Amino acid sequence: MAARTKARKRALDLLFEAEQRGVDAADLLRDRLAKPVTEHPLAELTADLVTGVSERRDQLDELITTYSQGWSLPRMPAVDRSILRLGAWEVLYSPDVPENVAISEWVALATELSTDDSPRFVNGLLARIAEVKPTLA
Repeated sequence: MAARTKARKRALDLLFEAEQRGVDAADLLRDRLAKPVTEHPLAELTADLVTGVSERRDQLDELITTYSQGWSLPRMPAVDRSILRLGAWEVLYSPDVPENVAISEWVALATELSTDDSPRFVNGLLARIAEVKPTLA
């Protein structure tokens, strides 16, 4: 697994864990940076993704809800919520990653970690967000 893919997966793990434990993802990130739970330190990309999503979570959730066509956030599998938040952040705010690459990476994680229907759902929703990106203020 490529380093950037691993960093994305670790960001997903942190967001998912934070939601399951009912804690703030930024606080969990700070804790893990101060006291790592694995022998490998968190990658800068992991920290950037978690921080970015934490700072813009309300906006990301609004976009996901708006373009998910009938799927409310609580109705989505928890892992899909985290994937969509991270993917939307990367599509909208990561200047060094082409949108199609970001979408492909998050779809691959959905394929690996979520339901059979999730990859198509994640792909369609992130592609729609990329499409409307120029109209967002």
